[in-house]
Amino acid sequence: MTNESMMEHQVSSRERYAQFMEDSCCTHFCLGPNPSMARYVYALIFLVTNLLAWTIRDYGHSALSELQRLKGCHGARYCLGAEGVLRISFGCFLFFFAMFLSTVNTKKVDDPRNSWHSEWWPAKIIMWLSFMVIPFFIPSAFIQLYGKIAHFGAGVFLLIQLISVISFITWLNDCCRTEKIAKRCRIQVLVVCITTYLASVVGIVLMYIWYAPKPSCSLNILFITLTLGLLQLMTFVSIHSKVKAGFLAPGIMGLYVVFLCWSALRSEPQTEICNKKAQAATNADWLTIVSFVIAVLAIVMATFSTGIDSKCFQFTKAETESEDDVPYGYGFFHFVFAMGAMYFAMLFIGWNAHKTMQKWTIDVGWASTWVRIVNEWLASVVYVWMLVAPLVWKNRRQVEST
Repeated sequence: MTNESMMEHQVSSRERYAQFMEDSCCTHFCLGPNPSMARYVYALIFLVTNLLAWTIRDYGHSALSELQRLKGCHGARYCLGAEGVLRISFGCFLFFFAMFLSTVNTKKVDDPRNSWHSEWWPAKIIMWLSFMVIPFFIPSAFIQLYGKIAHFGAGVFLLIQLISVISFITWLNDCCRTEKIAKRCRIQVLVVCITTYLASVVGIVLMYIWYAPKPSCSLNILFITLTLGLLQLMTFVSIHSKVKAGFLAPGIMGLYVVFLCWSALRSEPQTEICNKKAQAATNADWLTIVSFVIAVLAIVMATFSTGIDSKCFQFTKAETESEDDVPYGYGFFHFVFAMGAMYFAMLFIGWNAHKTMQKWTIDVGWASTWVRIVNEWLASVVYVWMLVAPLVWKNRRQVEST
């Protein structure tokens, strides 16, 4: 082979390699700004933070005895357990709130903040690690104050999540009621409606069996009966002649409120005689561990799905999207994760910073139960209001015009 042919072969090999690198997954997902991949990395960081908080809560007493040397800890016992969770939560909150401040109102992909959101991972990992360490040097009094503020932040997260879920359900209902889809998918929609109502009824019956086995369990009976009443109320309002929203949306919403009621009853203390499932969980360690893992993954998934759903909070008419627009609201995404940091702290400590949680438990206690129940009632009220509000505004305009 001549020198010229060898040079041509080497050049063509470099060209093929360069073309391969351009089309490879590594280039698309690891090189250059890639907001779609970045959100998964942030979710992974959030998951690792959750696991770190759990480790400090359940196993920190033996593994982190050196914390007594830190000035802000007043001895290791104040930096571990519930307060250790709050310190990790505070560091996670600082990280995502800093990202929120640095990316809010980013609209175009050519904005330098798009690169900051989607790249610079070594710098952001160092920043995250710093925020994980700094809270352990902060005095205990400030951390306790943060714990009180976290109650509010967790409530904000639940409200954002609630609006996101209801917006998705109403969007799905409106989509299925369009003339084109209504004709093609009538049977499928009917099957989904029947399935959701049957699942809701079965869930209510099981809750009566598991959480209200005796007439003395009056509080649980009240919670479950109110859930049944809310399901009927949402259905009645939805199919009213002036609303005509159909059965699909109230069916899905009914299943959602049944899930919230079940979550509330499941959060009752394991010493509660009306909670048979909690007693069963204490006798099966594998079930407790599996439930814990699922709960942690659910926290991350709920935070992730809510964070990328910024469009449901656009109260003004959205502008026409173009190719150079960012795929989702970066500021809203990081704000949801910042509130999610407060939310997971409340779940790990049972909404009570002075309570000792058992290992492999999450969101257990009467405070957790009442938070879930209030969230269920609020979800029903918000959904009914979204159905009735157009009629109220219409009547008010007619009165004003006359």
